[in-house]
Amino acid sequence: MNNNDIFKKLRVALQLRDDQIIEILQLVDFRISKAELGAFFRNADHPNYMECGDQVLRNFLNGLIIHLRGTKENPKNPQEVLAKNKATVQQQKGKQQPTTTTQKTAVAKKTAPKKGFNAKKAVPVVEKVKFNNGKDRKS
Repeated sequence: MNNNDIFKKLRVALQLRDDQIIEILQLVDFRISKAELGAFFRNADHPNYMECGDQVLRNFLNGLIIHLRGTKENPKNPQEVLAKNKATVQQQKGKQQPTTTTQKTAVAKKTAPKKGFNAKKAVPVVEKVKFNNGKDRKS
């Protein structure tokens, strides 16, 4: 089990989003972009996969301690922090999915194509092009 696996499991167990992880890392003055963070969570076979170093995981764990427990001057209850995070996740899920069957059928009726309408397949405007970004690397 490597650092990436540990980081992924903590992210899922604590129900953290990318922006929350970035905020936790900023608590210990460690700056990281969303793209770099996304590279840690990718599949190991993906070309943009990046190995999570010890420094990143160490700073995340130190920031997580501050996020959950607070500081000596301003202590927090970890259970309250986790409950608050869980409530925000539930609200996010509620906004994304329709809850009643009438809403689901209304969405389905709006997106269903009309009978007798012959839709033509969309022709791609731009063909598939591979950009090397100035690198002379052959793949």
